[in-house]
Amino acid sequence: MDWLRKIPIGQYVAGNSGWLRNLDPRLKMAWVVMFLLTPVLAAPTWRIGLVLGLAFVTFFSGLPLRIWWRSFCVILVLACLVGLLAMLLPTSESNAAFSVRPPNELPNAFMTVQSWNLLEIAPLRLGQIVLGPFVVDRRSAQLGLNTSTLIFTVIHSVNLMLLTTPPEDLVWTLRWFLSPFALLGLPIDRISFQLLLSLRFLPLVQEEFQNLLRSLATRAIDIKKLGFKATLSLIISLAERLLVNILLRAEQGADALVARGGVWLPPDHFRGSTIMSRRKSLLNIGSGLLLGFVLSLRGKYGAL
Repeated sequence: MDWLRKIPIGQYVAGNSGWLRNLDPRLKMAWVVMFLLTPVLAAPTWRIGLVLGLAFVTFFSGLPLRIWWRSFCVILVLACLVGLLAMLLPTSESNAAFSVRPPNELPNAFMTVQSWNLLEIAPLRLGQIVLGPFVVDRRSAQLGLNTSTLIFTVIHSVNLMLLTTPPEDLVWTLRWFLSPFALLGLPIDRISFQLLLSLRFLPLVQEEFQNLLRSLATRAIDIKKLGFKATLSLIISLAERLLVNILLRAEQGADALVARGGVWLPPDHFRGSTIMSRRKSLLNIGSGLLLGFVLSLRGKYGAL
């Protein structure tokens, strides 16, 4: 039942192995933003290149396989399933606008574009249900490719950053990027501290959810024999219990904070030693130059 520990998606794993841990968190954030924004209005070749590049970084990151292998496989399977579903769903639409003039007067204005099909499956019959034909044409294939690659790059890039970056460094990075807004009077330190508390509470929420699933499995409840109303009532009761437990944990955290004086501290207070060796400096400089080179390639080869 400890599947959240076996698949640590979005959870920091402490350790010393891997060059990704030595990379400056600000550069990690910049790389993640690149993976989030550059696929927008990009060509399929650029999207595939991002997936291959992200997989290359993952395999040669130096991190233990037990940390990222299961989450990598889960995200890859999820992206493939969503992309396959997007391919099989119909995407072509009939033209709703018709010309008032007859077509023979404008022979070159109504040229039909020949569409090609990659795959066409005949109608399937499942008992009394008849499914229509599944056709994968050029538009649906491109939609499936864009969907699957976007899901993989977005989720896995963020997951890699969260796996190798402590919450304190992540909050400090966000504060560093938001520091210009402090000139406008925004309480950046207070917002960063609240974000740090939220990141600390995420594992507690996952733990409460897993405890509820464990309690449900311990009672050996057969959902198939409950019926629709009983199953819906069970889901609502579990959601209610989860909300109550989360609020209880939040109240306990607030009481602990008040008992310690209720003093909030800036994110710099939670960071460890910031002394950077020569090896880390060269790694950060090389990563920054590579990021600039990738962005230049996006402007030249990644456009539609």
